[in-house]
Amino acid sequence: MHVSQILKSKSDHAVFTLPPGTSVAHVAEMLSSRRIGAVVISRDGKSVSGIVSERDIVRELGRRGPACLTDAVDSIMTAKVTTCSRHDKADDVLQRMTDGRFRHLPVVEDGVMVGLISIGDVVKARLAELSMEKDALEGMIKGF
Repeated sequence: MHVSQILKSKSDHAVFTLPPGTSVAHVAEMLSSRRIGAVVISRDGKSVSGIVSERDIVRELGRRGPACLTDAVDSIMTAKVTTCSRHDKADDVLQRMTDGRFRHLPVVEDGVMVGLISIGDVVKARLAELSMEKDALEGMIKGF
């Protein structure tokens, strides 16, 4: 299975972005209201300047307290973002996420962000694939 198939299976293809300079409080409010785990920081909604997750905000709150909420997101975002392409295999992406200890990965083609996948998206797709394989093997064994 490839990332392109995972993107097609997602019910919501929107990638929420916020511009650099946005306050950490605004990012937290957006994550909460949209019930998402990460937001891409982008100047134009197409390029990736950074990414910030719930974990990043909680980590900074634990370190500095609520004073960090007035800071620009630039101070806590991951600026060196790992990305993938539509042609990457799901298993490779899952390994990259596991090794890097992150749960969200922008999908980029020719420098333009075309989607965002989460570890949950990849696991869901992989489980569906395994279920189909199991059904096919059972059918072969039973002679269907």
